[in-house]
Amino acid sequence: MRTKNGDPRGFGLATMTFTLMTVVLAFAALAVAGQALVTSNDAKDEAAAGSGTVVTLSEFAIDPAMIDVAAGGSITLKNAGTVVHNVVVEGTDLKTPDIDPGGTESLDLSSLKPGDYTLFCAIPGHKGAGMEAVLMLGTMGGGGGTGGGSAADTQTAAQNDKIDAQQKAPVDDFVKQLTDGPNTEGVGAQALAPTVLADGTKQFDLKAEVTSWEVEPGKTVQAWTYNGTVPGPTIKVQPGDHVRLVLDNALPQSTSIHLHGIETPNPMDGVPFVTQDPVKPGDTFAYDFVAKGPAVGMYHSHHHGEHQVPDGLLGAFIVGDEPLPAGVAVSQEVPMVLNDAGVIGLSLNGKSFPATAPTVAKLGEWVEIHYMNEGLLTHPMHLHGLSQLVIAKDGFPVPQPYEADTVAVSPGERYTVLVHATAPGVWAWHCHILTHAERDEGMFGMVTAFIVQ
Repeated sequence: MRTKNGDPRGFGLATMTFTLMTVVLAFAALAVAGQALVTSNDAKDEAAAGSGTVVTLSEFAIDPAMIDVAAGGSITLKNAGTVVHNVVVEGTDLKTPDIDPGGTESLDLSSLKPGDYTLFCAIPGHKGAGMEAVLMLGTMGGGGGTGGGSAADTQTAAQNDKIDAQQKAPVDDFVKQLTDGPNTEGVGAQALAPTVLADGTKQFDLKAEVTSWEVEPGKTVQAWTYNGTVPGPTIKVQPGDHVRLVLDNALPQSTSIHLHGIETPNPMDGVPFVTQDPVKPGDTFAYDFVAKGPAVGMYHSHHHGEHQVPDGLLGAFIVGDEPLPAGVAVSQEVPMVLNDAGVIGLSLNGKSFPATAPTVAKLGEWVEIHYMNEGLLTHPMHLHGLSQLVIAKDGFPVPQPYEADTVAVSPGERYTVLVHATAPGVWAWHCHILTHAERDEGMFGMVTAFIVQ
């Protein structure tokens, strides 16, 4: 029998539609049931993990860094990292088992008296890398638990004062340099006088070697240096000078010197296997050329550059003087080499605050600064209180000088700016990527000051 629509099986359109809807609804019911099961399992997992404030562990931090919990409460520790972590309450027997990546543990705090405690990860090296936090138990209301009375307010104020004092300490160390001199061993970027040969050639001798270098008070690293400093000596010549740069390699690894931003003959470009052989340990090589300029450049390794340059093989190379606006005479010329990697890390001229050197000028003076970025990141250099007049980029005069309070310097770039010391005081000067300038312990890294007297 054939139906009117020609379907020999007797299934009409309505029947097919009904069947399809039945299947869809069945799948929907199955999905809802599955979701309910997942939700139920999640709830069981959450219950198993314990309740309370959630604290996240990662490489290498405890988040939040200040944990507010009601007296008698608990915290839930979640390992969002990729390695095992744990948590210990300093000065007590309370601790979690080791928590695998993705794992969760609960820590009951009911045995502790209200007060401030320190939490840290006891896996070797993790606390020193930053896995430390403050536990405020019953002192700040516990996220809406017990509420804060006068005692809680007093404890909170004391904790805040303690942190403020901690952040003041590096500023005090920095300021002491004005009367006591540098607070670390070694000063980089110092002018290097040439040896003038019989034919008038200006020869500069550079010894590349691994040297102990104090980046900040108490932090000494094995830096790769020219003549024992980071940055290496500042070299300044005049246009037309015959220059001979002699590299003595006392490193455990081959190296070379590339004069970045400086015009040289091709054989003097310093790129191993392209323009020269690498300079092997114990060997020397002389870079010989006539200086053209004016120019603002850098000299650095171009062999194993991924570590040799960030580790310290870098320096300023300047040819002549950049054209100045009419009526301007500078009192000092300051190269400022920026770095953010290697053993040196976040630094200005090889030092991290509070070891960075302030720039001091008298009221009314003009100061010329050459920003030189030898790092891996762009650094927006911000000066408080005084404008920066940009007069050159990469050594090339800009068509129209312009004012800025923040100058973004990308890797390999050089910016020349003038600062007119018109406002007395101590003016903060730093990279405006805030994590390059501040941490829990206070200011560090790429921070210094411009002081107008």
